[in-house]
Amino acid sequence: MNDHLSVHAMNSGSDDRSSSGSPRQSGRNLTRLAAWVSDRHLPFLVISIGMIVMLLWAGAFKMTVPGAEGIVPLVSNSPLIWWHFKIFGPYIGSDIIGSTEWLAAILFIVGYWRPKAGMVGGMITVLMFSTTSSMLLSTPGTLITVHGMRYMNNLGLFLYKDVIALGASLYLFSYFGHRALLEENRS
Repeated sequence: MNDHLSVHAMNSGSDDRSSSGSPRQSGRNLTRLAAWVSDRHLPFLVISIGMIVMLLWAGAFKMTVPGAEGIVPLVSNSPLIWWHFKIFGPYIGSDIIGSTEWLAAILFIVGYWRPKAGMVGGMITVLMFSTTSSMLLSTPGTLITVHGMRYMNNLGLFLYKDVIALGASLYLFSYFGHRALLEENRS
């Protein structure tokens, strides 16, 4: 409480009477905005809801014929799961992948009330997106050369989004883990 009063006293000092466009005031406003965003858990809400929608939507698409056929070159060239379609075939194999995405989405939803379920969903997506991120290196045709420079093409960019999804999965795993730890400490 004394720290709060000290901060308040510092914020009400004569330095703050400068114009609102000063760099110092702008910095304080940004800090307050960041605190407001954090206090309302907005990053968690945006990332978790976005991940849930993406997993449900992508999982459903993988359970269609075009969705299954679309991932054949990715899975077939993966050093980690090349065997998956050899055992299950492309359609059942793609249904399994899609069902796994749905399971992770459901676990994230349950995680809002039971954080350990969210942690399990996070671990599933960490493993899943680690695997699909590796496909960026193993799938032929992800890079093109234009005027001597190499760039990711549409397939490369499609796979690269999974690197970002891997980061989001790690964040969700840690967020749910922190909440689970808080619940355990309250017990």
